[in-house]
Amino acid sequence: MLRQYELVERVLAYAPQADEAMLNRAYVYTVQKHGTQKRASGDPYFSHPVEVAGLMTELKLDQETIMTALLHDTVEDTLATVEEIERLFGPDVARLVDGVTKLSKIETMTESERAAENLRKFLLAMSEDLRVLLVKLADRLHNMRTLHFIKSEDKRRRIARETMEIYAPLAQRVGMYEYMREMQLLAFEQLEPEAYATIEGRLTAIRAEGGGEVDDIALSISQALAQAGLRVEVEGREKHPYSIWKKMAERHVSFEQITDIMAFRVLVDDIDECYKALGVLHQTWQMIPGRFKDYISTPKMNGYKSLHTSLIYNNARRVEVQIKTREMHHRNEYGLAAHWAYKQGGTPDGEVGWLRDLVEILDASHDAEELLENTKMAIYQDRIFAFTPKGALFQMPKGATPIDFAFAVHTNLGAQAVGAKINGRHVPLRTPLGNGDVVEIIKSRNSEPQLSWLGFAVTGKARAAIRRAVRQKERAEVALIGRKLYDEIIERLPTQVGKKALAEAIKRLKLTSEEDLMVAIGTAKLDDLQVMEALVPGCTATMPNPEEWRRQQRAIAVQGLTPGMAFKLAECCHPVPGDRIVGLRRPGQGVEVHAIDCETLADGIDADWIDLSWDKRTDGAVGRIRAELYNRPGTLAEMAGIFANNHANVVNLEMTQRENPFHTYLVDLEVRDLAHLTRIVSALRASDAVAQADRI
Repeated sequence: MLRQYELVERVLAYAPQADEAMLNRAYVYTVQKHGTQKRASGDPYFSHPVEVAGLMTELKLDQETIMTALLHDTVEDTLATVEEIERLFGPDVARLVDGVTKLSKIETMTESERAAENLRKFLLAMSEDLRVLLVKLADRLHNMRTLHFIKSEDKRRRIARETMEIYAPLAQRVGMYEYMREMQLLAFEQLEPEAYATIEGRLTAIRAEGGGEVDDIALSISQALAQAGLRVEVEGREKHPYSIWKKMAERHVSFEQITDIMAFRVLVDDIDECYKALGVLHQTWQMIPGRFKDYISTPKMNGYKSLHTSLIYNNARRVEVQIKTREMHHRNEYGLAAHWAYKQGGTPDGEVGWLRDLVEILDASHDAEELLENTKMAIYQDRIFAFTPKGALFQMPKGATPIDFAFAVHTNLGAQAVGAKINGRHVPLRTPLGNGDVVEIIKSRNSEPQLSWLGFAVTGKARAAIRRAVRQKERAEVALIGRKLYDEIIERLPTQVGKKALAEAIKRLKLTSEEDLMVAIGTAKLDDLQVMEALVPGCTATMPNPEEWRRQQRAIAVQGLTPGMAFKLAECCHPVPGDRIVGLRRPGQGVEVHAIDCETLADGIDADWIDLSWDKRTDGAVGRIRAELYNRPGTLAEMAGIFANNHANVVNLEMTQRENPFHTYLVDLEVRDLAHLTRIVSALRASDAVAQADRI
């Protein structure tokens, strides 16, 4: 552990203007606050924040960041408060400490919800000041270095999984590859101990057999470049076990089939020498086609620059070579921390623009699982490059489609997309993009995001925006149904009600708005009696036997609430679970169940109307769809594929009209509920094979 004077001397060595007294005060404060607390290793707890501060000095960060590292656990693990830290160390340090502090006292949440809330607060703070991220990554790295001291295997695996899924990709996205590699290696050792031990054993055996093969290859590369007049540094290493295991999994090969387990780094003085060195290597050894990447002319989103190539050394060994300037190397290893450009407000847009995407995802995500899913998509790095017609460059994950591209350009463009052109050719929105594609989005103001887009959208930003739009549309539709039901409810009240009574009812029901009330009615979270009592308190007391009235309102369910009573689902409207339903009962006949907006209900004037509900045990029902397909080969098969992908069984299929260029079909489908049927209709509408699709 660093002593107090050692830490201060490190800071003063690169920042002579730093406030030595303030640094000393922060060191003493964290030692006093953590007091006798111990870590799992048995070391004093304050050794952890001191070591995190030491990692920050290696990156030569400013004194506020060093003090934040020293204090980052005091609010969470001691009696210290953010207000006290602000009073003693200033508002900047207090803000940074608060950004790093986890929401660890949310005991009522599930593990995924706690993780999501911690991540939400962390990302919001990070978007305001990247130093929060730098301290958090150093905090996680030191915790991973001491993870083996934790006795609980489940806890070790949970921390390792979180590191692999969240923090290592974050380190990669800001270009801190040293942190990323070490986090991945330590997490891999916990998550896959057998695989780790096996690969490590194989690497040890290779070292014993090959002797100094890495040094020999590095020397040969250095000599070849020196003969060309280049002053270079060449470093060689074996790839670490996690990198090898990942390649084995991706390529579905054994360890023996992985040939490029050696990687070499060539450092030169300037960019011209990078390309000269590349030419020398390609002339000296055979390059492997398809394995060359130029990240100098087109850097990665995190600012990473280098030339990558793979060679066959002496007709036997595949080796990977990275060529970069010394400045690039330092920048690549420590990313944004290396030059801390945001300090002057001059960070290139591409390097931190993805943070804005993360903030949008925070706003759009509905729950914990969705937030974690979308965030992981946003921070993993496996990119291609695509261009707008005007030449603007966008980096996208592999597998991205025009809909992902549209949302990357602007959320409104994604919401209004109806089609796309790739390299001047019309394509479906689900078409995967290729590297270098020019993408033009065709939009319409009348368009809106479709649920089916989630089947091919891959970016977290696009998926979050689509889900939010679909939820808003569904909520509006449910609220409209609730409004119609509400109008029927107030007609049965003994007195008229106005806006004031409605506002009071909303308060009594502990809702926040009129729309919330309509949604609650539309989703049957509130029954008629509850709404009536909230609008006119005491009105249900005048009804004969209110409990019996309530029971009758819900007496007959489609599935078994009243044994022995016959019923059938109306074929005119084909109601499915999720529809608000009503029954028509005529003398000598069973109950006929209709959707509440069925047009044929007007014919039931002579019948008894019964308010029905769906039994929770209902397995599903048959819904009917009318679909107009283009008259060309394969369209019927594509429609059938949509049904299969959505796990819907076709009960009946009938062609009702044949008129070029369309064929019209009526399809009866077994579906689980209204949401299931709605997803299928949305998927049909998004298909290029279908001109129009509607529920009957």
